[in-house]
Amino acid sequence: MKVYINGKFYDKRDAKISVFDHGLLYGDGVFEGIRSYNRLVFKLKEHIDRLFESAHSIMLKIPLTKSEMIKAVILTLKENNLKDAYIRLVVTRGEGDLGLDPRKCEGKATSIIIADKIALYPQMFYKKGLEIITVPTIRNLPEALNPQIKSLNYLNNILAKIEAANMGYEEAIMLDSLGYVAECTGDNIFIAKSEHLYTPPQCMGTLRGITRDTVLEIARRNKISVHEHVLTRHEVYISDECFLTGTACEIIPVVKVDGRVIGDGKPGKLTLNLMKKFKELTKKEGTKY
Repeated sequence: MKVYINGKFYDKRDAKISVFDHGLLYGDGVFEGIRSYNRLVFKLKEHIDRLFESAHSIMLKIPLTKSEMIKAVILTLKENNLKDAYIRLVVTRGEGDLGLDPRKCEGKATSIIIADKIALYPQMFYKKGLEIITVPTIRNLPEALNPQIKSLNYLNNILAKIEAANMGYEEAIMLDSLGYVAECTGDNIFIAKSEHLYTPPQCMGTLRGITRDTVLEIARRNKISVHEHVLTRHEVYISDECFLTGTACEIIPVVKVDGRVIGDGKPGKLTLNLMKKFKELTKKEGTKY
């Protein structure tokens, strides 16, 4: 594996950054997870746009332009000769001192690109569906650390993931401060009821997922009624179908939430149809390399 760091490629074991980098010391940086399918990078522009938006919000100057960053991603994929890949793009504040002050990071930001494989969930869950729970850890308040910023500080999600793992579950729902469904530890959530599709709005403590938006596009294109509004756990429990979306997981069915069976306990027809159409889209849409 060859890892891109600041314009150069390093073998995996030699890919290093300073222990004084504020990305390591304080989670001070931003990232994106991107996928390629058969040498097509899916929604690359959208991912790069979101990376730059996150960086702008935390006043982090990315040393590359958007077009240069796109070229760097493509170059990393070619360097690793990968047809199908998961790309992790990271930009940190860079090297500073042991204090919090980002002004002490006098050098330019650190840019890292890793291209590898990923399987977020075992394949059997895509056929049988996931069982998930709601955990006590709530999603960050937008006024404290806005979930729209895809930052390296993922401790909020990790704590919720630990709670899920301790209970023997792969994934968990996180609520917002008002008790509404926000999202899962690494995925957005959808439910279907009476052939209508529902998902929490991005303003309610959720990341505006690129796969989430793609599912909304597919649904609208196929005349499926979609709604973005707040969801309670009760609405999830009584839904006909439930599924999660994310770059790493793509679309994965959920068949049980907090011990309540969803629908007939099997991946639903609408979910399976969206999964099929999403796969078809990834085969023909993307940036070639």
